[in-house]
Amino acid sequence: MKTNYFALFLLGGIFLSVQTVSAQSITEETVHQAQKTWIQALVSISQTHAEGGDAAARASEVLRTYYDFVDGSVLFKPTLTFGEQTHRTTYEGALAYFVGGNSNFPNDDGFALTNYVDGTVEMAGVVIIDNVAIAQSNITLITYDGSSVTVNKTFAYRLDDSGNLRIITHHSSLPFTPPAS
Repeated sequence: MKTNYFALFLLGGIFLSVQTVSAQSITEETVHQAQKTWIQALVSISQTHAEGGDAAARASEVLRTYYDFVDGSVLFKPTLTFGEQTHRTTYEGALAYFVGGNSNFPNDDGFALTNYVDGTVEMAGVVIIDNVAIAQSNITLITYDGSSVTVNKTFAYRLDDSGNLRIITHHSSLPFTPPAS
């Protein structure tokens, strides 16, 4: 029965991040920490790019470390995607979104290259079922000039055999703004 509930959550879109979890269990705090760690990883891609380093290599390392492309499947719906390339289920598609430069994904200009320097998580809630956690939050990313963007996130995490939380779904959207009346 739990598997059926899990499938329903997956249909809603989810996001997941890696963090080693002690005692092979997931808690709300470890999920919250995983989201903070994901922000730090995103910032590290931006910093690498700003310093003239290999942002694609750093992004590749982040995807291998935090997402479950190696051991499983990942459902990735980035914030600023549309049309046939709205959903990214491959490592190649996720990497293109983070750093651009892939002719197979011509609309991607590198989300992670935006000179982010920090970010915060405002957790809405976490559901934990066995070795999977599902979380919704608002993540605010801050750039070097002090501007910021807040993005609605739904994350799903799978606890792997080594005790790491792995992103299995990453759903992102901009907050709704009602039309002016």
